[in-house]
Amino acid sequence: MTQTGPERLDFLIRCLLKEKEEYRDIGIPADKREKQRLLRSLMNLRPPVPASEAFLKAQDAYLQARLAERGVTDLRDLTPVQPGLYLWQGDITTLRCDGIVNAANSRMLGCFVPCHGCIDNAIHTYAGVQLRLECAELMAAQGAEEPAGRAKITKAYNLPCRYVLHTVGPVIAGRVTPQDRALLAGCYRSCLELAAENGLHSLAFCCISTGEFRFPNELAAQIALQTVRAWQRQHPHQIEVIFNVFKDSDKEIYRRLLR
Repeated sequence: MTQTGPERLDFLIRCLLKEKEEYRDIGIPADKREKQRLLRSLMNLRPPVPASEAFLKAQDAYLQARLAERGVTDLRDLTPVQPGLYLWQGDITTLRCDGIVNAANSRMLGCFVPCHGCIDNAIHTYAGVQLRLECAELMAAQGAEEPAGRAKITKAYNLPCRYVLHTVGPVIAGRVTPQDRALLAGCYRSCLELAAENGLHSLAFCCISTGEFRFPNELAAQIALQTVRAWQRQHPHQIEVIFNVFKDSDKEIYRRLLR
């Protein structure tokens, strides 16, 4: 039986509520936005375990419909600010390019805080529950948490990009040390190298480490630009880079530095 939008949303919520005994007293709200928020919360909390084919089919249809509502920005419609470099302000989960970079934590499983505003949460939410499961499989094979400055690549599932590259930036607890600078530069280099190895020709970077990890925004942007430019000089015409910003303040920093 084909589900309508409201039926699909209710079905997904019921499926997730049934997975945990402690959810048995949670009711499904009547308001659509509250339903969407509840679904996102349940997806954020869900451990990396397989889901039924029926759930995945409904989830994918729901997320594709949400993507259509939010709108997609295609790299081909953007204008570079310099050869091979773009500056774009927007929601990275709506960008169509070869790959986007996720600012992950060392567990590499996404954000488990319901409806948290970090990019890790958004990427896992709109990709679908398959992404956390693939990340868990990668981490199980590794047998240890992910160190800062490296990168891993996964499918993008319901995102408009082809791949997601996950990298862990340095966490700043006081002043920025030379090691912090080197680790942040390593994030950008590792992502570019991994993207090249996998045949990607475009890659969108978020502002790695500048949010919850407290790396100063101006210095982080300087390191990002220096590292990307140096890599592109060594590998000309190989990967176009989009610097994705969300805040107006970050847009102004990058606009000034790119001038």
